[in-house]
Amino acid sequence: MLKSMTGFGKTVNENEGKKISVEIKSLNSKQADVYIKLPFVYREKETEIRNEIIKQLERGKIELSVSQELKQTEKLVSINKEVFSSYYNQLKSLQEELFPDQTTDWISVIMQLPNIVSQNTGELDENEWKILKQTINNAIAQLNDFRKTEGKVLEDDILQRITNIESLQLQIDAFEPLRRETVRSRLKQNLTGLFDKDGFDKNRFEQELIYYLEKMDFTEEKVRLINHCKYFKETCNEKNPGRKLSFITQEIGREINTLGSKANHSEIQKIVVQMKDELEKVKEQLLNIL
Repeated sequence: MLKSMTGFGKTVNENEGKKISVEIKSLNSKQADVYIKLPFVYREKETEIRNEIIKQLERGKIELSVSQELKQTEKLVSINKEVFSSYYNQLKSLQEELFPDQTTDWISVIMQLPNIVSQNTGELDENEWKILKQTINNAIAQLNDFRKTEGKVLEDDILQRITNIESLQLQIDAFEPLRRETVRSRLKQNLTGLFDKDGFDKNRFEQELIYYLEKMDFTEEKVRLINHCKYFKETCNEKNPGRKLSFITQEIGREINTLGSKANHSEIQKIVVQMKDELEKVKEQLLNIL
């Protein structure tokens, strides 16, 4: 079953006075491009989180955002009383010396100075780390479910287009007698021209003969095309076959191009154009397949 590289997941965990929210989304990319946004207290685990994301999601442009909210907001900050007192005493003394008649709200001034207010982010303990990992894994699981759902839609469309290519290839058979007759007539015309000339050119004769013999039959190309289409469908059942499927489409395209170069018939050329159109749409869809 095919999986899309596009997905989204969001989970929230509330435990021990903390609310941890995790959002993760992914878009298509040839490699694993992971962008992580974490609160300061979790940054020591960034490498471990990144490795786990790559392990589970493999490829894509992936963005993970984690936020932390403390329920007891009064514990978020603290005031350094010693530093505050030091600032206050020095500023008060300076005012009395330089501006004895001036009144100043020193509390507002001092609260803007460095090292007065500190934020208590706390430390990451094992229990919280376990909760964070589980929350992230739940979000990744949601994203994977999204990928599978969208992948099924893409798979149905892709397989239908490969089936269309197979059906179009079978339509060529109806025009095969006319195509062969066209090639035969051109060969006869060119050979007649060679025999009518003075000084028969044996090398030219052999070149013309080989050229038209190659043009005469494209059974081999049709067989290879059908085999490639069959292999494509079988490969869809493998795990994360996106890259492999892209390689197979290159082989399918090569056979279609060869059929086009050997067509020598307007209706066959039209069929080849239709096959190329279906294949291009398959290639576009594969850009988003894992």
